Amino acid sequence: MISRIDLRGDALPEGGALRDLLPRADFDVAAALEKVRPICEDVHHRGDAALIEYTEKFDGVALDQVRVPAAALTRALNELDAGVRAALEESIRRARIVHRAQRRKDHTTQVVPGGTVTEKWIPVDRVGLYAPGGRSVYPSSVIMNVVPAQEAGVASIALASPAQKEFDGLPHPTILAACALLGVDEVYAAGGATAVAMFAYGTESCPPANMVTGPGNIWVAAAKRYFTGRIGIDAEAGPTEIAILADSTADPVHVAADLISQAEHDPLAAAVLVTDSEELAAAVERELVPQVAATKHVEDRIKPALAGRQSAIVLVRGLDDGLKVVDAYGAEHLEIQTADAADVAARVRNAGAIFVGPWAPVSLGDYAAGSNHVLPTGGCACHSSGLSVQSFLRGIHIVDYTHDALAEVTHHVVTLAEAEDLPAHGAAMKARFGWKVPGQ
Repeated sequence: MISRIDLRGDALPEGGALRDLLPRADFDVAAALEKVRPICEDVHHRGDAALIEYTEKFDGVALDQVRVPAAALTRALNELDAGVRAALEESIRRARIVHRAQRRKDHTTQVVPGGTVTEKWIPVDRVGLYAPGGRSVYPSSVIMNVVPAQEAGVASIALASPAQKEFDGLPHPTILAACALLGVDEVYAAGGATAVAMFAYGTESCPPANMVTGPGNIWVAAAKRYFTGRIGIDAEAGPTEIAILADSTADPVHVAADLISQAEHDPLAAAVLVTDSEELAAAVERELVPQVAATKHVEDRIKPALAGRQSAIVLVRGLDDGLKVVDAYGAEHLEIQTADAADVAARVRNAGAIFVGPWAPVSLGDYAAGSNHVLPTGGCACHSSGLSVQSFLRGIHIVDYTHDALAEVTHHVVTLAEAEDLPAHGAAMKARFGWKVPGQ
């Protein structure tokens, strides 16, 4: 059901050589880019008409308009199951606690007497948020996108999610209800690359956005790449992934359940166990069989995900090697199920989010830990962070110098300008002092 990779032999290689030994899904964004390019440009030239046409082609829904009527949002919230509403409200409450604490404050530094640099944090003006709606619907992703944008102070927030045939061309009602709970009333029935193009270029019904965030399939990732530079993006999200670093103290029932929990997302989802215990590896292999048989989405998602090249049990000589492996892998979600899990977690350098011990499973982070579940995939955790309030803020430096403070440093600026053969830079300084360098 899941393969093994044995790294207990020679010393582990370094860097890219180690990464090449680890399981990873094939995810060719470059190839997808060529397919989304004409779609994006069609949306550019034909606007809403193109969105409506592609929605009928890809989703089998004939729309009259792309924007979701306000009445549909109200109706979705009124008809929402009381238990689901309570769970969404608690998820929102916890996410606000964490993300409100992330807000940056302006700070002024006095470099020299009379010379200051202030770093001012300003939110982007408008964001387009994406909530997937393919194999599953994710009202939790609405929360994870909207809350940090709101806490950052973004003034204009729009959200897109694919039209659903069974709901008369509207996005899934739980998506709409989540939007209503969060006070987001600008919602569009648009999916995949067309939604990203709508936000990037704007259409008759949707003004353009400065930034697009949110998880999605390969077409969303390709469209984000296409528009990088025109708009800000959070990341090119690939298939979801979990890595679990575990030793002999881990409960194989927990480990197997957590691997399956990620595998049920998608047949390309990655489920990786890194352990120095052959006994645990064997116990997890045994435990996977009855747990997989007892759940849903077995044949179309879980079995192909666990059997795919992106999933494996990786055997290592000890926890030090295990840490090297998980740092090289850079997992979206990393669980630490070892003795002294907190100490081991503190040594990890590369992960989108780290879940410590047996009582902090990834499922908690997906819904109600307060953390954000929009995280870097495909090893990008080695250089990128998950979505946060900071994602929606821009730091601007404000430079304020007096006459005397400028005079004191002018000779250094002129010297460096001449060293770089940019004499006009130096001249811009001299012009303020009668073309003479102060102090000379």
